[in-house]
Amino acid sequence: MKTALVLSGGGMFGAYQAGVWKALSGKFAPDIVVGVSIGALNGWYIAAGATPDVLERAWLDPANGSLMTRRKSRRLWSTVFDPRPLEIRVKQLLNSYKLRSDYGVALVQLPWLRPKLVRNADVTWRHLVASCAVPVGFPPVRIGGALYCDGGVLEPTPIWAAMEMGATRIIAVNTSRFIPPPGVGLVIRGVRRLRRAAIRGVPPGGPNIVMITPKDEFGGMLEGAVWRGDNIRRWIDMGETDAHLALERT
Repeated sequence: MKTALVLSGGGMFGAYQAGVWKALSGKFAPDIVVGVSIGALNGWYIAAGATPDVLERAWLDPANGSLMTRRKSRRLWSTVFDPRPLEIRVKQLLNSYKLRSDYGVALVQLPWLRPKLVRNADVTWRHLVASCAVPVGFPPVRIGGALYCDGGVLEPTPIWAAMEMGATRIIAVNTSRFIPPPGVGLVIRGVRRLRRAAIRGVPPGGPNIVMITPKDEFGGMLEGAVWRGDNIRRWIDMGETDAHLALERT
């Protein structure tokens, strides 16, 4: 049996995943870690053997406030956030932590909205930045002649990727429960309808899936673009509590 930990996107709401890992880490060691967007960064820490305390401290560091730095001057066709702070942080992460377990990151290839899974030694800092490149927020990243963006565009929690990596049991953490601004929710739902054609679902007799998700929405989508210490602490505690409850039910 191969157990996978699958981590969704969600911006600063990804702090919730640090709390979930505090509860899960003493119970099991995942054979496979799959992430998308901020979940890809959290997943890299976990796949590299980082302890829950390390991941929690990383989230509580006020320096995270620079990850979503608005451009000082923005042209109509440019993205909202400057990608350079994110690129620097991702390079530091890959230099400081080396993978110890099977790891995958989910991307979306543009303009065809084609899902792509990149694994283990093939993953570079560009792939992690691309997986965080939410449209309008960050620019897509060119890798090998193709453009890639946030892997959560089609599927917020990439269970399909864990299945491709041979998982027979999946613990998935979905931190994309937020309230989108007017109109944005319609766009998100419209795009994700395309995933039915692009991404295969879970077949009958497929892997056993345990989903951990906040009981209530975190709040407005834009709150996930701002680092605030009190929110980060609250979301970490929420994740730890919800994960303990989920473990009791399984």
